[in-house]
Amino acid sequence: MEAWKIELGKKALEAGIMKDPQWLDRLDEPMPLWVLLELAFMLIEKLDPPTISYD
Repeated sequence: MEAWKIELGKKALEAGIMKDPQWLDRLDEPMPLWVLLELAFMLIEKLDPPTISYD
């Protein structure tokens, strides 16, 4: 496996995007759609967090 893929996987582990270190050995495998959707919602929540009224 290419070194850049391994480094990307390590960064994902450190950031909490990937939770299982065994995925580092399977970075070339297809990703299920539910994983992509979970990542998309995590990104949306970080970029546009729910607002709370202070009134």
